[in-house]
Amino acid sequence: MPQRLREPNNPMPKEWLAKDHSQQYIADYKPFNFVDGEGVRCSLYVSGCLFNCPGCYNKAAQNFHYGTPYTQELEDQIIEDLGHDYVQGLTLLGGEPFLNTQVCLKLIKRVRQEFGHQKDIWSWSGYTWEELLQDSADKLEMLSLIDILVDGRFLLAKKDLTLQFRGSSNQRIIDVPKSLANGEVVIWDKLVH
Repeated sequence: MPQRLREPNNPMPKEWLAKDHSQQYIADYKPFNFVDGEGVRCSLYVSGCLFNCPGCYNKAAQNFHYGTPYTQELEDQIIEDLGHDYVQGLTLLGGEPFLNTQVCLKLIKRVRQEFGHQKDIWSWSGYTWEELLQDSADKLEMLSLIDILVDGRFLLAKKDLTLQFRGSSNQRIIDVPKSLANGEVVIWDKLVH
């Protein structure tokens, strides 16, 4: 009998809260990269994820204590790096950004304060759009402040390395402002099929 693939963890709405899990640690910060979204990006990898997707490409960052604590110095460096004209925006990954809203919301609000909407903000999440809409106030606030959400758990059975900015075919690249305005998911209009 073929071995059944283990599925990622599936939380109930509001089961996992950032205040209960986040240690406000950072797994990595990569300025000026081209792989984490459109254009030149500054990417912040937060630590801690509970989805535990089989085949996760960043397993070390599932640990909430991995890496180093988020600091004001790092935040100032990210803002300075984003200030370059050639940088299109900020990307939040992990780990799970929506389980690290203390860090992510602080940084997102600072980016909006300093740059308005001149810089775009992308976030990857194991949560689906529909799950986030049913979740805690901090997750909803963070969702409302970003531009692009790459949603859904990584599924080994649907792994596809040819996909743009995502690892499995169940994941979507969602235009957040348009989706919130329309009351339904609107896929990013620059998606390459």
